[in-house]
Amino acid sequence: MYNKHKMYKGGPIYTPKLVQTIRWLSLLVIIILMIYGILIQTNIVTVSHRIDNLGLFVLSFWGTCISLIQIFIPNTTKLDSALRLIAYHILAGAYLIFISGVGSPFITCWLPLILASYVYFSERGLRLSTFSLIIIVFVDIFLWNNTSYITIIYDLIALAVILVIEIIALTISRSQEVTRKELNKSKIQESLQRDRTLTIVNNLTDAVLSVDMKGIIQVYNAASLNLLDTNESLNGNHIDDILPLTDQDNKSISLFKELKKLKTVIKRDDVNYKFDNDEQIRLEITCSPIRSSFSRSKKSETHDGYIIIMRDITKAKSLEEERDEFISVVSHELRTPITIAEGTISNVQVMMSHPDITNAMLLDSVNTAHDQIMFLANMVNDLSALSRAERGVADKTEDIDIKEMAHKLTQKYNDEAKAKNLHLDLDLSPKLGTIRASRLYLEELLQNFITNSIKYTKEGSVKIIIENKNGVIKFAIKDTGIGISKTDQSKIFNKFYRSEDYRTRETGGTGLGLYVATKLAHKLGTKIQLTSRLNFGSTFSFTLPESTDK
Repeated sequence: MYNKHKMYKGGPIYTPKLVQTIRWLSLLVIIILMIYGILIQTNIVTVSHRIDNLGLFVLSFWGTCISLIQIFIPNTTKLDSALRLIAYHILAGAYLIFISGVGSPFITCWLPLILASYVYFSERGLRLSTFSLIIIVFVDIFLWNNTSYITIIYDLIALAVILVIEIIALTISRSQEVTRKELNKSKIQESLQRDRTLTIVNNLTDAVLSVDMKGIIQVYNAASLNLLDTNESLNGNHIDDILPLTDQDNKSISLFKELKKLKTVIKRDDVNYKFDNDEQIRLEITCSPIRSSFSRSKKSETHDGYIIIMRDITKAKSLEEERDEFISVVSHELRTPITIAEGTISNVQVMMSHPDITNAMLLDSVNTAHDQIMFLANMVNDLSALSRAERGVADKTEDIDIKEMAHKLTQKYNDEAKAKNLHLDLDLSPKLGTIRASRLYLEELLQNFITNSIKYTKEGSVKIIIENKNGVIKFAIKDTGIGISKTDQSKIFNKFYRSEDYRTRETGGTGLGLYVATKLAHKLGTKIQLTSRLNFGSTFSFTLPESTDK
């Protein structure tokens, strides 16, 4: 067998199918010419040209050999193709001159030669084949011009007919070649556009799937594999097999049935996708029918498949629900102190118009309003601290001298502790050194614990303990207050949570302090530890690494 990859590739219209047709056509022409030659030699057909039996045999044998070689041993080089075409031209020329005559209908046998020359050698081959025919015509006229002047006329007419046919064929071929070039250019542009589109789609963070009218996945991007947490190919799979979805009531949803109802783009954000390990995510799905400009029908409902865009919105939905809950709770918490403050101030306004009202009575109402306004101020401060922590406003770190900071905090809250007859003690281990952290976050976290301890301690002391253990700085605020029950210890870090203990309720508080503290601790890269027992006080602590920079 021959190697097709090493075969000689000819002109612009060269195709394996066309070459195969020319091979068999050449054998058919040889057979027809042999039969015609035999009819001439047996005087069944009379012509002015005549050759002896030996000459006919030589030409027939020559033609048969060339045709069989052309069929069973395809040409593989340019030189091989040229030699075979030259042999065919000599054979055809000899036949036209010595057997059939140029003016006979067999002149049309030259057309396959012209075609083969064009296929293998483009326009250069075509011109050489035409030039060879002109030489054959003039040789025929020179050899047989004494036979009859009609022979010369027939030869020239035959040459003219062949030339006209050749010009027409060449014009058509050139027109087709221009069309082919434009088509190839269009294909290149289409391929480039497709590559660009695929590049864009594959770089999208959203999962994109394209399915046909039967729901079979045809195209997908890398984000689809990431979303579905798989490395297996999605092509050829049904969309319902790849995406088993459920609604918020845990009822199964057939995405394919939803797609078949589509008439325009739809978006849903109420569907869930469950992984094999029972982990579940919330999806936002946008579905759109694909409408082709080359659609088989002009009906608006006709389309060629669907595009599905998916996004994991689990976190976004969780944050949205948390935000709605937060706003609801804040509104509720603000309503009570605002109502009390507004009502108390209104009462003061009314009381001031009565001459029997004493200053002590007015002062008591004003103090009540003031307490509620301070409650609101504390809540605003807590919300402000929470906002800073959430937005990372003070994420910038610096080297902090621990002893200096501890003494400043002690001085700041010493008067507040004395006002409640409490001792604010400072217990520092030697050689504390420095830590690298956000000063604002660290100070707010410690202040939160100190104010909490002072607030919920009726007698005894509040101690600030800072110690260095093998390069780890431990901060602890220890009090002798009311303590926290085991049930409440797991809840006090939730936002707006306040214990049902009456001793807690009699002390004003927003329920945000420890929630803010957890956010600040997270920003500092640490975790709050709580040790507490009812009526024996509480200890809030956390650790940070000592700074290694000298």
